[in-house]
Amino acid sequence: MQATDATPATPAPGPRRRHARPAVLAAAVLLFVAAGSGAAVADDPNPTAVPAAAPPVKVDANAPGLKLSDGATLAAPRVVDIKSVVEDMGGEERRSDTNADISFALQAEVLFGKDSAALSAEATGRIQAIADEIKKQKATNVRVFGFTDNLGTHEHGVVLSRQRADAVQGALSQSVGGAVTFDIRGYAEDYPIADNSSEDGRRKNRRVEVSFPRGASG
Repeated sequence: MQATDATPATPAPGPRRRHARPAVLAAAVLLFVAAGSGAAVADDPNPTAVPAAAPPVKVDANAPGLKLSDGATLAAPRVVDIKSVVEDMGGEERRSDTNADISFALQAEVLFGKDSAALSAEATGRIQAIADEIKKQKATNVRVFGFTDNLGTHEHGVVLSRQRADAVQGALSQSVGGAVTFDIRGYAEDYPIADNSSEDGRRKNRRVEVSFPRGASG
């Protein structure tokens, strides 16, 4: 690195002093030491100095806080319930998996027309995929719950959400057969999963959820 004004001034004419060269060498040595000290300066466009890492914190293995008190024992081991959530890019379908259950949430727009409980053509493939998972898990108890947004009356929402749940249950039943017991409910705007103050939130709340226990194959 070059220091500014590194060239010494020209000495005035006169007798040459013996200590002039050692003084220049001493200045160069000081400049070299400063440059190698690892400190970045303002005129260095690409500082490469890396600060030394802090030494690791010492842990006292005999510290009282790291030991169980007399007579204490560790709790019994248990399996922690892990939840995995997968949502398609448009948010039209969401799958949640835990150690115990599998749940699908389908937005009403991909299943029904506006304010309708008649299944659309697009609904067939999505419901069939859920039916295939029910059969794969060998589930015998399936919950089908319908939900709406907060627009309109609560009474209308209860009726519509139940009718939509019934429609999905009917399609599932045709595929999985009669060995499955269904719990069907309509909750209207209760239990929202998004903010009803925006259309995007209301669209997420208008949904049908299908859930069932995970089987041994899962």
